[in-house]
Amino acid sequence: MEPFRPVRGGGVRVRLSATEASLLRGLVGEVMFLIAAEPGQSPDGAPVASRDPGHADDLAALEGLLGEPAPEAPEDPVLARLLPDAYRDDPEAAGEFRKYTESALRSAKWQAARQMLDTLPDSGGRVQLSSEQAHAWLKALNDVRLALGVRLGVTEEFEEQWGRLKPDDPQWAAFEVYAWLGVVQESLVHALR
Repeated sequence: MEPFRPVRGGGVRVRLSATEASLLRGLVGEVMFLIAAEPGQSPDGAPVASRDPGHADDLAALEGLLGEPAPEAPEDPVLARLLPDAYRDDPEAAGEFRKYTESALRSAKWQAARQMLDTLPDSGGRVQLSSEQAHAWLKALNDVRLALGVRLGVTEEFEEQWGRLKPDDPQWAAFEVYAWLGVVQESLVHALR
């Protein structure tokens, strides 16, 4: 992959191979599935009752939310990383905070991922992104790296972890993808400066 380059007038551009595009599409799709896989949620993570704010009685929706019990923190370690507790030492406060914010956080993450997929050609090639689209890519790439990092058990000693693996180890390729995602993300950050 060539690095992202700034575009005159704003935004960035990059050229991706078909393999790179396919890999990104698959990883982003997996994160979208995780984020949206909750009962009572629409594909974008928003509660079904509030998808059209003009359609629902906002006061009734708020009263319903106030009466609901606070949701538990996700058991899946990846979801727990993507949707972290606001108060680690106070489960009750964390649950209350989660009750009012989790739906919006899921929706924002899902929308960023959706925007990335909408601007990522299936077969790769040249991609030009507006500044807004590039920021959506950054958010989606960050979520993909967080998810993959949790699954791999990545720590601050990532280089050492990866270095201990042999190329025939099944995790070696996943660590290589994790490292590549970091390069992609860093390239995008530099192009947006």
